Amino acid sequence: MDFIEYPDVEMLMINLANKLAGEIRTGLLSHERVTFAVPGGSTPGPMFDVLCGARQLDWSRVDVMLTDERLVPEDHERSNTRLLRERLLVDAAAEARYVPIVPQDEGLEARAAEVAEHLPITVLLLGMGADMHTASLFPNSADLDHALSTDAALAHVQPPDGLEPRVTLTAKALQGAVSQHILITGTEKRAALERAQHLKPHEAPVATVLSEATVHWADT
Repeated sequence: MDFIEYPDVEMLMINLANKLAGEIRTGLLSHERVTFAVPGGSTPGPMFDVLCGARQLDWSRVDVMLTDERLVPEDHERSNTRLLRERLLVDAAAEARYVPIVPQDEGLEARAAEVAEHLPITVLLLGMGADMHTASLFPNSADLDHALSTDAALAHVQPPDGLEPRVTLTAKALQGAVSQHILITGTEKRAALERAQHLKPHEAPVATVLSEATVHWADT
C-alpha cells in the first residue's frame, strides 16, 4: 500500500483528478478502450467536477462503471448513477460510455457477464467507510462471503444496516484492476484504514485491495 497525505481536501481532489486522468491517458496509448470504475457517495463529487473537464482525454474510448449501486431508481437522491450523470459524465466526459451494473429484466448473471466484457478494470477508484467497507462489501453482511469468493463480476448485497439492497463489483473484479486507488478524508477514516491493515477481508473488506492500492487522504 502507498499512502499519500495532502495538505487539504481541495488539493487532494485536484491532484487525484490529474493522477487518474494521466493513468487513463496511458491506458489509451496501448488499448483501444479502457475501463474506469468509480464509487458513489458524496466524497468523490468534487474530484469528478475536476476530472470531467479533462479535454486531453479521448473520453469516447472510456467505459465508466460504478463499483456499486443501490437498487433505487436512477433519479433517486441516493442513486450513485444520478451522481455520476450529474458530476462526472458531463462536460468533456459526456463522451464516455456508461456501463450499468444494475440488472434489469436479464437478471444478475447476465448483467455480470456483460460487465465482465469490460474487465480487467484499467483504473479503479474506491472509497471506504468508517466500518472499513469498500464498494458494497460490508463487514457483517450475510452476503460478504459470496462477494469475496465468487468468480462472477457482480454480487447482490444486503447491507447490515437494513438500508437498500445493492449490487457490487466483487472482490475478484476489484483485485484484477490494473491501477487501484482509495479516496478517504477525515481522521475517523484514517484510523479505520490503520486498523484495516491488520485485519482480514472478512473483518475489514477494504483489506481485499489494500496491498496494491494507493490511498489518498486529507483531513477535513
